Amino acid sequence: MNAATLNPPTDLPVTARRLGAAGLLPFAAGALLVWLVRDEEAHGFVAQAMSVYAALIVSFLGGIHWGLAFRHAEPPTPLLVWGVVPALVAWPAVLMPPWSGLVVQGAMLLVCYAVDRRLYPAEGVARWLTLRFRLSAVAALCCFIGAAGT
Repeated sequence: MNAATLNPPTDLPVTARRLGAAGLLPFAAGALLVWLVRDEEAHGFVAQAMSVYAALIVSFLGGIHWGLAFRHAEPPTPLLVWGVVPALVAWPAVLMPPWSGLVVQGAMLLVCYAVDRRLYPAEGVARWLTLRFRLSAVAALCCFIGAAGT
């Protein structure tokens, strides 16, 4: 292990770190509310809203790969293909009952991070991995907690 591994870079823009943290608020609120809201109709709305938000974020994570691909004169096929996979998984997951769809979304958040761990270094954006790990871990955990509360 080198010093960079032990002390991850903190040179990420403050705005990006703050917006990333703000993006966790709907996950945390959803995970909390599915346990607190007991009215059946409101509970269903909260669970579905959380699932839809998770699908948006999963799709966004795939879209990043298209942005990375666009930097190349000849976009690498793996970046383009992977760029659509998360959305194609999120779409049916959001149509599932939240108790199962949120599990799929949470798992997909972790899969997206695992793929990014392999692809980001080759694209020169490895410095984002620490933030991506933290955001993905919290978001996935919230999805699993939300699923358990539905």
